[in-house]
Amino acid sequence: MNELIGLLGIESWKPVFAALLLPPLPLLLLVLVGARLMLARRGLGWLLILIGTIALWLSTCAGFGTWLTRVLVAPPPALTPAQIAQLRAEVKAHQPLTIVVLGGGREPLAPEYGSASLKARSLERLRYGLWLGRETGAPVGFSGGVGWSEAGALSEAEVAERIAKQDFGVTLAWIEPQSRDTRENAMRTVALLERAGVKRALLVTHGWHMTRALAHFRADASGRIEVIAAPMGLARSSLGPALDWMPSTEGYARVNQALREGLARLVGA
Repeated sequence: MNELIGLLGIESWKPVFAALLLPPLPLLLLVLVGARLMLARRGLGWLLILIGTIALWLSTCAGFGTWLTRVLVAPPPALTPAQIAQLRAEVKAHQPLTIVVLGGGREPLAPEYGSASLKARSLERLRYGLWLGRETGAPVGFSGGVGWSEAGALSEAEVAERIAKQDFGVTLAWIEPQSRDTRENAMRTVALLERAGVKRALLVTHGWHMTRALAHFRADASGRIEVIAAPMGLARSSLGPALDWMPSTEGYARVNQALREGLARLVGA
């Protein structure tokens, strides 16, 4: 499917397609269809309205989002302290390792800074990647360009490079500023690492994104580079058991992320 989108030259429409296919729009349409059918087929109309309403409720519940993430995404576990200590020992023993942080979006202009900035999830990934770099001694790089639906001259990687230097006091070892999505993250970053002779890499991204990202990186690396998952953002919902099943912005975000990843894996994006 992703190849078909590329063949038709409509890659820039991918965010639009995702918005049309993900909640709440399809569920709102289901409710409207049910309301229309009330005139001719009252029972079916009520059924569709009931299904649509329940689905709309669930699409904003953190508990449902957690369940969907487990079923559709199955994120790998976080690195343990023992694993990090082992990686640190290997780096000290001159076993090459690099840390690859995947971009998650940027703001072309953040008025409070007067310049481009990273979106929250991208900044979270950068922070964890830099922390891993400090803990293991491995160099850190960043992959991210200008997304399909984004504007602005500076790439996400260039913005991350500036923030790492100015705000964290760390100079990134390399950046990959051309990729526009996860497939291109993998393709361009693997090529960059191969040219540099890198044989092992820690891949940093959110847990809900890791399964798809890891599959792309390992497919492009074809065994030439060992790619190790270093997921972050795996904390459970902070709302509590009861509130997990009440509508919330956190719930909507979790459900949307899980469905978006499931859809992306389905179409091979």
